[in-house]
Amino acid sequence: MDEEETPPLMQRILDNPFILLFLGVAAPAVLYLIWGIMEIISVPVAN
Repeated sequence: MDEEETPPLMQRILDNPFILLFLGVAAPAVLYLIWGIMEIISVPVAN
């Protein structure tokens, strides 16, 4: 009866340092990329 259960998804993500490293680098990179695109779009067109 003692079947080994797999841990929940969130626990597996938080226990894996490589996933945390990827998320820590990718999340700010994506946010700054979106922020930069929004800034470029908001610049008025020169005549």
